[in-house]
Amino acid sequence: MIAAIFIFSSIPSKEMPRFGQYDFLLKKGGHAIGYGLLAAAFWRGFNWSGRLWWLALLLAALYSVTDELHQRFVPGRHSSAVDVAIDSLGAAIMLGVCAFARRVRLHTRM
Repeated sequence: MIAAIFIFSSIPSKEMPRFGQYDFLLKKGGHAIGYGLLAAAFWRGFNWSGRLWWLALLLAALYSVTDELHQRFVPGRHSSAVDVAIDSLGAAIMLGVCAFARRVRLHTRM
């Protein structure tokens, strides 16, 4: 996920696809989904430890900050605190969905 995020954030602004009236929604939604998957991957790396969900969220948010700094050096791109917030929110929502799904799955096994 880190490599995919880095590759997408390395695309210069002029080469980015445009989605018309849905451009903002699709691009910001992509941010949320990408960082949600990253947070889930981190948590999975911690063997879904219930006590470490916050560390997965923190690592995803910190990577978001570094990615925004990286974008300052990509032609036509810029850093955005709003993107960090969207990325972090996407990570938090995905971790909540994962926790809920795990809880449901554990209760249905019994």
